[in-house]
Amino acid sequence: MASKNIVVATHRPWHKARFENWNPPQGYDKFLIQTQAELTKERLENLAPVYIFFPHWSWIIPRVIHEAFTCVMFHPGDVPFGRGGSPVQNLIVRGIYQTQLSAFQVVEELDAGPVYLKRPLDLTWGSAEEIFEKISQLTFEMIDETIRANPVPKPQEGEVVVWKRRKPEESCIPSGLTPRRLYDFIRMLDAEGYPRAFLACKGYRLEFYNAHLEDGQVTAKSTMTVSA
Repeated sequence: MASKNIVVATHRPWHKARFENWNPPQGYDKFLIQTQAELTKERLENLAPVYIFFPHWSWIIPRVIHEAFTCVMFHPGDVPFGRGGSPVQNLIVRGIYQTQLSAFQVVEELDAGPVYLKRPLDLTWGSAEEIFEKISQLTFEMIDETIRANPVPKPQEGEVVVWKRRKPEESCIPSGLTPRRLYDFIRMLDAEGYPRAFLACKGYRLEFYNAHLEDGQVTAKSTMTVSA
């Protein structure tokens, strides 16, 4: 019997590394798409995937694709609460540490599709990079579960709350933060591809990373550059 195909579309290094070491369920072959340019209807028609999984995909998925194939998005947040951009950062900055990783069908409205699976996700500690590694592990467990169980997605229920994607200038550390909030602010931006928390003073820019909170004190590494 010919194998069935599974496509994973992601451009983040933590997901790509896990994809390389992932063995899909027996009877399935895996294919990786890493860029918008690779995500074409023609290529997908040749692969004829059973599912296309989108962990941490930053671009809008064209209608011609999500209407022709079963596309599953992974999103940190207990949707419909927390739809939209920068979900990990928008949760942590509000002090929301217990949430869900949601897997839902892609539809025209952003993050509004029916849900296949949800699994608990703890954001209490760790840098954004460490959290994304945790999310990646959980994502591929959920991919396996979806392939094996083929669940029927159910409509989202509850209050709709939509986040806006954060802008680089919002990484400037605000005044008046408690130690816990300062720790959260630095760590939530500490991942490859994200603008680090920073302070600007007298022509210099200090960026902070590798934050730790102990006995009410925050320590972090920093780099200093001359502002342009």
